[in-house]
Amino acid sequence: MTPEDMVLTPLGLRFLGRRFPCTLGKGGITSDKREGDGATPRGVHHIVGILYRPDRMAAPAPWAVPIRPGDLWSDASGDVNYNQMVRVPYAHSAESLRRADPLYDLVLLTDWNWPDAKAGLGSAIFVHQHRRPGFPTEGCIGLRRGDLRWIAARTERGTRLIVR
Repeated sequence: MTPEDMVLTPLGLRFLGRRFPCTLGKGGITSDKREGDGATPRGVHHIVGILYRPDRMAAPAPWAVPIRPGDLWSDASGDVNYNQMVRVPYAHSAESLRRADPLYDLVLLTDWNWPDAKAGLGSAIFVHQHRRPGFPTEGCIGLRRGDLRWIAARTERGTRLIVR
């Protein structure tokens, strides 16, 4: 491990010599991730993208991609686009990335079960804003808005996310 790795510890997410309080999946941490279990998958993951709402903030990094109206994330386990960004119209189950609440105003995408997703092993494992301190996610890592912006501005493609 290096200071450039994001490391989930019992005291929070450690990155670049700082520690940030965070929330995890309501199902805890698991080595046997399944779609819908609410758990955060254990392992060494990588940050592969950054998405942001351009109507709510400036790009946090030069390589960040804006979330547009109609952008979705497929959670349809049997579909060829499972665990991928898709657009409306989309006939299968998917989560809207452009939400009314601020949860997905800024999203760090991980390579959990991506790019060659296996059916049922979980989708949309992101690092995003938390709802409120201590409120669990559906399997993602949730951070305070300011902390997430600080991290996103310093994250590079391929940054390791270590969940023990």
